[in-house]
Amino acid sequence: MQGIKLLSVAGCHPKAKVTNDDLAKIVETDDEWISTRTGIHSRYFCEDGETCVSMAIESSKKALERSGISKDEIGCVICATISGDYATPSVSCLVQEALELPEDIPVLDVNAACSGFIYALCVARGLLEASDKKYGLVIGMEQLSRLLDMTDRTTCVLFGDGGGACVIERDGETLFRQVLGARGGKEISCLGAGNDNSYIQMDGKAVFRFAVWAMPKCIDELLAIKDDHDITLSDIDHVVCHQANSRIIDHVVKKAKEDPSKFYKNLDHFGNTSAGSIPLALSELYEDGKLKKGDKLILVGFGSGLTWGGVMLSFEGGER
Repeated sequence: MQGIKLLSVAGCHPKAKVTNDDLAKIVETDDEWISTRTGIHSRYFCEDGETCVSMAIESSKKALERSGISKDEIGCVICATISGDYATPSVSCLVQEALELPEDIPVLDVNAACSGFIYALCVARGLLEASDKKYGLVIGMEQLSRLLDMTDRTTCVLFGDGGGACVIERDGETLFRQVLGARGGKEISCLGAGNDNSYIQMDGKAVFRFAVWAMPKCIDELLAIKDDHDITLSDIDHVVCHQANSRIIDHVVKKAKEDPSKFYKNLDHFGNTSAGSIPLALSELYEDGKLKKGDKLILVGFGSGLTWGGVMLSFEGGER
């Protein structure tokens, strides 16, 4: 199996910052209630002219520029999202049109909720393995604010808009491992389509129990895979978890018995951006100069479905 490596990453979020105090003006809550339970203090919501597609286009354009790859070399476009502007056409097709990417390539969206970016990377890897092109554009982007019931304080305080894009390269020699799984069902987390369940609904306690089982499982299984690379957790430079809840990530750190600084967090100012959370975190790491050429990464997520997934790969992009 050929692997993939990250060549570039770029993030995008709306302009409007929404604090916990802002939400307290429209729903019965307060900053202490939200922050002590989740670690979230603010998030961003789209306003007029800002959509899932517009943010996907912006981050994809920047990722392509940073990669140094010609748009004619792109062999696939995959976007992970549950909140595209339309049921069809896909976010990926609209990005392809806007950036004038090649027409003789596979272009599609994937829905694995908050595990979506992990799934999208693995889908892109598989498509590139069967392609004569070796570069792919992978996006994770959400506009969740339009899917929230703003009278439900158990969900509306959790989510935000934003995400990111990356350019990947197929490489038969590079470090790459993947773990994917799902436990089908809609009882714990659900989003309907054009019916009475057209808002995000979630059993928070059940999600927490699932998350603290799924993410350590993914990390352990990634480290246990036998290949040509002898890797332990101490060799990993950054572990980027899906940014859902600070206490979930703290539990993963405790289970791993590793330095907490290795486990990146940015949910305090972005909230849960579902499939957008991991690329948004990678972009912030890059912008802050913390993501460097040759860094080894574990990306791990869980989501509605219930889905889970993890990848181990390296970042081979240039310095900021």
